Amino acid sequence: MGKYFGTDGFRGEANVTLNGLHAYKVGRFLGWYYGSDLAGFPVPGHKTKVVIGKDTRRSSYMFEYALAAGLTASGADAYIMHVTTTPSVSYITRLDDFDCGVMISASHNSFNDNGIKLVNRWGEKMDDETIALIEKYIDGDLSGFGVEGDDLPLATGRDIGQIIDHAAGRNRYVGYLISLATRSFKQLKVGLDCANGSSWMIAKSVFDALGAKTYVINNSPDGTNINDGAGSTHIEGLQRFVRTNQLDVGFAFDGDADRCLAVDENGDIISGDHILYIFGKALSAKGQLTNNTIVATVMSNLGLFHALDDAGIGYEKTTVGDRFVYECMLKNGHCVGGEQSGHIILSKYATTGDGILTAIKLTECMLEAKKKLSELAAPVKIYPQLLENVRVPDLEAVASDPAVLARVDEINAELGGNGRVLLRKSGTEPLIRVMVEAKDEATCKRYVDEVAALVKKTAGIA
Repeated sequence: MGKYFGTDGFRGEANVTLNGLHAYKVGRFLGWYYGSDLAGFPVPGHKTKVVIGKDTRRSSYMFEYALAAGLTASGADAYIMHVTTTPSVSYITRLDDFDCGVMISASHNSFNDNGIKLVNRWGEKMDDETIALIEKYIDGDLSGFGVEGDDLPLATGRDIGQIIDHAAGRNRYVGYLISLATRSFKQLKVGLDCANGSSWMIAKSVFDALGAKTYVINNSPDGTNINDGAGSTHIEGLQRFVRTNQLDVGFAFDGDADRCLAVDENGDIISGDHILYIFGKALSAKGQLTNNTIVATVMSNLGLFHALDDAGIGYEKTTVGDRFVYECMLKNGHCVGGEQSGHIILSKYATTGDGILTAIKLTECMLEAKKKLSELAAPVKIYPQLLENVRVPDLEAVASDPAVLARVDEINAELGGNGRVLLRKSGTEPLIRVMVEAKDEATCKRYVDEVAALVKKTAGIA
């Protein structure tokens, strides 16, 4: 994690920790960088092209214009996709040969926050080396850039960049999603919770085109209601909606629609772990699960791993973050991976988590198996899980403290194969996350309280 950029981009409260000047500087750097020798692939006469998408937050327009101003001032052309999803930006970046893509979103956070997410020309999360250079520029450090003066050169005359409407890119992404479905969804009653975010226009049009009877909630964004009691982080609304309307299935997206959680016909939550199991089982049965392995994270539930063991499916565990899941998939040739939170990556179709794609493919699993979603998910017996976040002044000191680590090891030994305690550092905030998994909630509570108290004592805040 850098000074500004964390595991999911440069994120913070709009005009407090992330402001328009930051966005302008990010644009200035990107517009200059991809035309420079520093990028590693200079082409004579190359005109840098960067595509920008945004979610529905009020501040997203401010950051969009600031980024575009920075890009064009450095001589790049800025292509504007307007309100769209994070996976659509990744898709269009690689499809239309952009130098990179930018998504303005703070994902599942409240509207007060916003973020700048960057993807490379292949639609993958930007590499750490380039991020480090951006951070240097934001801080006014141009050493090693090979430029004269105290700032990057400004484009002049005909070299000044243009701002180009690229709503057509969003439309092509919708067409791509529709093309991926191999079956009609006719007669299925599908509920969608769009979190008043990026998916508010796209999701319904896709499911309508596939023939579903589509019912939608939280699809009226006003700039301040994104994720407000809605979407994948507040799925209880969709649960009630599915039960009340007797729907076959429901899908909840987050603010930028790179996550998807589901609700079965009974109104019960189908987590990312359930979805990973269902995809793994379906592909394995068809001989299409490469290496017969899925990729999960250390936060995935023990119930997932036990169910995979029973099904004879292998798995790898990464640290938390869809970036690390994708890196593992890419390195080892796996085709399915994701997180409990609903970031699901299907590498055959996308380089990032895609909530709408996940919903399409999960619906197909139901149709192919001729089973209800509850039946497909039944083998995954979820263990109770309790998480407590402890804010500390020094993450490293607490996370590496011998007494804390020794007690965690002792508890894991006590729990054996029927539970575990996991201690990890947040990638975006000064938090130590204490997670305990066990067969019953009382055991979870007892150990969470004990370890959290020990963390606070170690940090000097008890």
